[in-house]
Amino acid sequence: MRLSTKGRYAVTAMLDLALHSGKGPVTLADISVDQGISLSYLEQLFAALRSKQLVRGVRGPGGGYYLGRPSDEISIADIICAVDEWVEFTHCNGREDCRGGNPCLTHTLWDQLSNEVFSFLDAISLADLVRRGLGDGAEVDRTDQPVLDKKQAA
Repeated sequence: MRLSTKGRYAVTAMLDLALHSGKGPVTLADISVDQGISLSYLEQLFAALRSKQLVRGVRGPGGGYYLGRPSDEISIADIICAVDEWVEFTHCNGREDCRGGNPCLTHTLWDQLSNEVFSFLDAISLADLVRRGLGDGAEVDRTDQPVLDKKQAA
């Protein structure tokens, strides 16, 4: 499977929002600096994410973005599909016309793999990623780097 930069960056940016939910809107400039993603690229991604209602924006001074739904209701598959980056393993993109209008011998195998990958990513929410990334006793600073507490550092 090859996930494009667009899908990876969209997931990263959404995770940044999830990590900072409840602290006010997050600007694209903050995400750009913290995650090393071009501001213009983030603007394109957020237009797609906004159109699928995965984020909502607040204009004006102190504005920025919030998650469009609770983080436990947004799956990684939702994010990847929102930026039109679904990974399809079949040669025919699922049309079953790989071989002169007919499916190739391995079409079913690759189609099942595509479905498994989708199911895997659909079962993981942003809230799951936050929990996995932070673990017990960790805090997050503005750069989203887990900060170990004194017990974990020892």
